[in-house]
Amino acid sequence: MEGTGTVTVTTDAKNHSFELQQQREIEEEMALPTPSPLRKIILVASIAAGVQFGWALQLSLLTPYVQLLGIPHTWAAFIWLCGPISGMLVQPIVGYHSDRCQSRWGRRRPFIAAGAGLVTIAIFLIGFAADLGRVLGDPIHSTPKTKAIAIFVVGFWILDVANNMLQGPCRALLADLSGINQRRTRNANAFFSFFMAVGNVLGFAAGSLTKLHKLLPFTKSEACDVYCANLKTCFFISVLLLLTLTTIALTSIHEKPISPPSPAVPASVPDGEEEGEVVPVPFMGEIVTAVRDLPRSMWVLLLVTCLNWLAWFPFLLFDTDWMGREVYGGEVGKGRLYGLGVRAGSLGLMLNSIVLGFTSLGVEFLARRVGGVRRLWGCVNFLLALCLGMTVLITKLAESSRRAAGGGGGVELPPPVGVRVAALVLFALLGIPLAVTYSIPFALASIFSNSSGAGQGLSLGVLNLAIVVPQIVVSVASGPWDALFGGGNLPAFVVGAFAAAASGIVALTMLPSPPPDFPTSSKIVRTRSSPFP
Repeated sequence: MEGTGTVTVTTDAKNHSFELQQQREIEEEMALPTPSPLRKIILVASIAAGVQFGWALQLSLLTPYVQLLGIPHTWAAFIWLCGPISGMLVQPIVGYHSDRCQSRWGRRRPFIAAGAGLVTIAIFLIGFAADLGRVLGDPIHSTPKTKAIAIFVVGFWILDVANNMLQGPCRALLADLSGINQRRTRNANAFFSFFMAVGNVLGFAAGSLTKLHKLLPFTKSEACDVYCANLKTCFFISVLLLLTLTTIALTSIHEKPISPPSPAVPASVPDGEEEGEVVPVPFMGEIVTAVRDLPRSMWVLLLVTCLNWLAWFPFLLFDTDWMGREVYGGEVGKGRLYGLGVRAGSLGLMLNSIVLGFTSLGVEFLARRVGGVRRLWGCVNFLLALCLGMTVLITKLAESSRRAAGGGGGVELPPPVGVRVAALVLFALLGIPLAVTYSIPFALASIFSNSSGAGQGLSLGVLNLAIVVPQIVVSVASGPWDALFGGGNLPAFVVGAFAAAASGIVALTMLPSPPPDFPTSSKIVRTRSSPFP
């Protein structure tokens, strides 16, 4: 018995030594750094607060501003398609080039800095569109203000391109800082999700203030009324926050220039070419090759993500309209109920962001409790399906209360307190699956790309395709689909519920579990090819 124990100990020691050697070899082959200090990861993740502050302002303030300039409603929908279109093109391209960037400032930081600079230019064009249009000859008291509209559209498209330039390299930099430590990768993306929630709360809060323009009196002008001045002020605060966070993060991280991997040399050299000569591959050719050669784990991840966002986008696009129309029973431009419902929906979004923030900090704990990130993602997708299905029940309860009140004798009555509370609780509960959606898919993409040797930037850019394609589908198809069933938002929500359930099933049955974490050791040193000193 004693001899057996000795053999077991010796074998375990050899296995441990082999695992450490395997980790060293993987780090050397993949040129990935060991994990950086958590404070650096938090600083980079905080950039999400500045980005999301601007997104929240877009959602809450820009639609009325568009109407103020006189853009027709039918054209407004095409303007909002800029987000998914730029996401489809910009993030993969930026991700591809950031993986190969040889700048002396590093791979990711030049793109993040350029994105922040473009945001500043875009905010100036959007905020001063009415003033610039007036200088160029737009009328003051009549619409449409054609020159202001042209300036606004250019600024809006630049803003969406800049935001996509920021988010992809930021997440790729988080993956670089996390190395091959999967737990650190998951935590990094959870912090990114948390700061997105912080940006949402700040953005919605700033957008609700009606006298914020008094902080910057110069924002109010002959062509820019109080609402326009408030929008200007909010965007100036957004730019100041973004530039501050970006500057602090980028000056705290020091990337070393990394040479891109050499293209593969053909086994047989064609006639007329010298042996060892590198044959350049066109950019689109490498993109197509990268997508074609994705491992099965990434294809399943893309499928789960696509189904997940088919569920999310109907609610994210029409949540406040659902509150004003179905829950409160109002009509656009008629009476006060629709406006009350929209404001109640804004409160619901605030609650959603608060729950999103707290849940983001607990994603790693929840994953351990339920048995892994794959199971957690599958379970919260079923919660998403349940919540979207509950919109039908809440709507029916609201309609029933209106019928029981008999119209209130011509008086517009909001729904009962119970219905309003149920709707707000629904908004809050949706913060739980949203926190997982904002963190786990990106962490898995980073982990799977580490395992396959793919570039972080390109992998995250490809993942973004599984997000923007559903957004385009929902934007184009939800209107006709809802009209087919008599109008309203419920038909799209029901489809979203089925998509969420399908996403949960695929996640639990087909999505591979991430490979196990390698053991850590203080004796393992950084590789010479690490992008961080």
